[in-house]
Amino acid sequence: MEFVKEFATFLHQKGIIRFGDFTLASGKKSSYYVDLRIVPSFPHQFRRMIKHLQNTISNEVGLDNFDAIASVPTGGLVIASALALETVKPLVYVRSQAKSYGTGKLVEGVVTEGMRILVVDDVATTGGSVINGIKELKKAGAVISDAYVIVNRLEGAREALEQENVKLHHMLDILSVARTLADSKLIDKSVLDRVQKQVSA
Repeated sequence: MEFVKEFATFLHQKGIIRFGDFTLASGKKSSYYVDLRIVPSFPHQFRRMIKHLQNTISNEVGLDNFDAIASVPTGGLVIASALALETVKPLVYVRSQAKSYGTGKLVEGVVTEGMRILVVDDVATTGGSVINGIKELKKAGAVISDAYVIVNRLEGAREALEQENVKLHHMLDILSVARTLADSKLIDKSVLDRVQKQVSA
């Protein structure tokens, strides 16, 4: 719990999570915005995040229960790369679109039939990009039972991944982040109320 409090405070103080009125890439309106691509600019916090993620995966799934780590485009790639180095696991990643030259592959790296792959991304909302990545990895022969994100926006991703027989895990969810910040008087209760309303919509 201490990590959640410290990390949530860091995200807020550095403007990595901002509250207000935002339009997401999907065109959807949101009462907050999370940009975890900023985290690697703060190496100590980035390393703490990766180590916490590694420990969480070790406790929940077990490092021996998967053969490789995969990232889906594109926010998760830096996280997956750092995690692969820490765990000494092979890294593969899924492109957002196939190259128009060379092999034209969507999956980069070595995936063999039956390889157990853990999928990693930065943020999950509805789970669409993670599911697209999982489908491509499965086409390449991968077996996937678990996916991890740093922040779960709690807007249907877990349920959507269940349809693919994949369990979604997260380090933080937006509600626990907002509650932590409200408890610390870093945001108003009205901001927390807006986040709660968005999650339950």
